Amino acid sequence: MMLKVAVGSSNPAKVHAVKEAFGRDAEIIEIKASSGVSEQPFSDEETVEGASNRARNCLGESDAQIGIGLEGGVVQTKYGLFLCNWGALADREGNLFIAGGARVALPAPIAKRLLSGEELGPVMDEYTKKEGIRKKEGAIGIFTNGRITRQEMFSHIMDMLIGQYEFRKVEKKQ
Repeated sequence: MMLKVAVGSSNPAKVHAVKEAFGRDAEIIEIKASSGVSEQPFSDEETVEGASNRARNCLGESDAQIGIGLEGGVVQTKYGLFLCNWGALADREGNLFIAGGARVALPAPIAKRLLSGEELGPVMDEYTKKEGIRKKEGAIGIFTNGRITRQEMFSHIMDMLIGQYEFRKVEKKQ
């Protein structure tokens, strides 16, 4: 029987990262799972909560064995406002695995708009004069000059999530 994995998003960058991570070993289904957090998460905690909620909600809304939540947010530091990205993998045994991704400082004009209440996706579309940046290279792709795309960043998170999941399976057998 093929493993069924539900990803709590229809965002192509996120879905492709999940498909790439599981390869042909799993059937991937997309679910518009609620994050239960604001449209623009503003801390590591809120972003982790959003990813965790999406992963758990995938299980509640499907017959998948694994639920995946991937969430992007921002976090204020004394060095400025940074992108933050988190992922969660939930399984039917009640396990929840969490992993975080790359960080990059946002330019001051972008940070100022977010701090005044705007959401990163629309701000990036306006800034780049392109549509759907969050579904393509993402802010990380823009601000790293294409060296790291949003999909690659989420792929890295997926590898960490699956690695933790596999480790737990091996550990339980010992």
